[in-house]
Amino acid sequence: MTIGRLILTSIAKSEFKARALEYFRQIEATGEIVVITDHGVPKLEVRRYQPNGDDPLKLLRGSVLRFDNPTAPVGDDDWDAPS
Repeated sequence: MTIGRLILTSIAKSEFKARALEYFRQIEATGEIVVITDHGVPKLEVRRYQPNGDDPLKLLRGSVLRFDNPTAPVGDDDWDAPS
């Protein structure tokens, strides 16, 4: 199956176990995604690692608008969300 430019390969876990190193090299070289199945049911997905360059804390920095009393109980009337 092809999704965008990535190719999904589905294999049984017994086959993956026997040829894991070969599949690791293939995934590393091609960026292909391998789906490992157990009795025909997809259980695991193996893909090349791609680090996320954005630090989650940097994304949140400056997003708190107000922090008056963090230990005070919060009631239903304190939320801006519609009921």
